[in-house]
Amino acid sequence: MTEEILVLGATGKTGRRVVRTLEATGATLRKASRATGFDWNDQSTWKQFLHGATAAYVIAPEDPSAAAPFVELAEASGLRRLVLLSGRGLDETPPDVFRGMHAAEKAVRASDLAWTVLRANNFNQNFSEEVWQPEIEAGRLSLPVDDTPEPFVDVQDIAEVAALALTTDDHQGQTYDLTGPEGVTFSDAVSKIATATGRTVELVKLTPAEYREALLAQGAPEEVATELNGMFESMRAGLLATPTNDIARLLGRPATSFDAYVAETWR
Repeated sequence: MTEEILVLGATGKTGRRVVRTLEATGATLRKASRATGFDWNDQSTWKQFLHGATAAYVIAPEDPSAAAPFVELAEASGLRRLVLLSGRGLDETPPDVFRGMHAAEKAVRASDLAWTVLRANNFNQNFSEEVWQPEIEAGRLSLPVDDTPEPFVDVQDIAEVAALALTTDDHQGQTYDLTGPEGVTFSDAVSKIATATGRTVELVKLTPAEYREALLAQGAPEEVATELNGMFESMRAGLLATPTNDIARLLGRPATSFDAYVAETWR
C-alpha cells in the first residue's frame, strides 16, 4: 500500500517547507489548506483529507474544541502516525493561554496513534514572514520584551524534523523541544537585521498593558491579546531562553543560527 502523508497548513510557514522537504524524498503527499477546502471550523471538510492518509503533519488549531474530534476522526479514518506542531514551555503555560495547543496535545497523547509532538520556540521567520514583518519593514518593532534571550528556531529545521518523524518509526511517543543554537535578544535580532539591510529599525519595549491596547486597537480579539501576552510573559521569565540540542541530535547537524538566517533572508 502506498504511504500517503497529509500536511495541514500546506501553504503556511512550516507547512510549505514540510511539503518541500517531503517532496524531495519522493513521498506521496496530500496538501490541506483553506485554498484546497480544509477548514478547522467546518468538520465536514476534514474527512476527505484524512481518508486514505497514513500519516499527518498537524498544526494545533486555534479553537480547542476542534482538537479531539479531529484526532478521533483521524483514528477512525485509519491514520497511523501524527506529528503535531505545538509551543515550547506549554507545561508552564496556564491552560487558558494557547488553549488550542493544550487541547491538541491532550487529544494526541490520549490517542492510539503513533504520535510525536514538536514544541518550538518563536521562529526566525516571524521577522520576515507575516507576524513582525510589517513593523520591521516600517522600521519600528513594538513588543513587550526585555533583554531575556530567545533561541529563535528556523522553520526549515522544524520541517526537517517533522519529515523525519513522519517517515521513520523511531519517534513514537516523543516530545522534542526545537530551538536555535543560541539565545538572541530582540534588541540584537533587530540590530542584526538593520545591519544586514542598511536600514534603521527601532525596537520599542512595551509594557504588557501597552501591548494589549495596541493589539485591541488593531482589531485582535481579547483572547488573542491574552494569549500573546502570556507567551511574552513566559519569555521574559526565561522559560524559553535555554537552547536545546534536539535539532542537532535528530538531524546530525547544528541547528540553523540566527546569523545564518539573517544572511540568507535579509540581503
